[in-house]
Amino acid sequence: MVISVQTSQDSVVEAQAIAFFKRSEGNWQSRRRYYTLANDETQEVVSDITVQFLTGDNEELLTLGERHELTEPMEFGAKVTRESAYLSPSRKPSVGETVFGIRENVMYRDRGFATPKPVTALYRFRDDDTMTLRTEYGGSSFEEELKLIGTSYRTRQTIISRAGEEIMIGQYLEKRV
Repeated sequence: MVISVQTSQDSVVEAQAIAFFKRSEGNWQSRRRYYTLANDETQEVVSDITVQFLTGDNEELLTLGERHELTEPMEFGAKVTRESAYLSPSRKPSVGETVFGIRENVMYRDRGFATPKPVTALYRFRDDDTMTLRTEYGGSSFEEELKLIGTSYRTRQTIISRAGEEIMIGQYLEKRV
């Protein structure tokens, strides 16, 4: 059994996360580019995204805690739904959703970028507008930065590495709609 003692630093980071998630709530259009470094391939995607803030009593957040075998519930989180269209190379449109929960400096996800299994990420804030995440699983690491720009824009960047070598970079510009 893991016993966790929350520090005042954890409380500050959680407060930043609450504010960040609440400011992110709403509908966004995301224009993304994924660069595969080994073969210099570029993939372009446009997605309609909805971010919903979740309180600790939300059923999906409680289920997420159970999937991660947490003994204490998470106080808040977010649900992100997306509908994506691939511009190049052309692929079938895709839809999906992800549930995130926060406790202390850990973000719990119901799935990862490249796996349907639950994953965790360590997160921190560079400032009130910039959240960074680091996730590791399956021999890969994912470093992500999300930045709120005013009330209408967000940028995101993801760097995916395997065996210490960068293999893909994802860059996103998201506009509130």
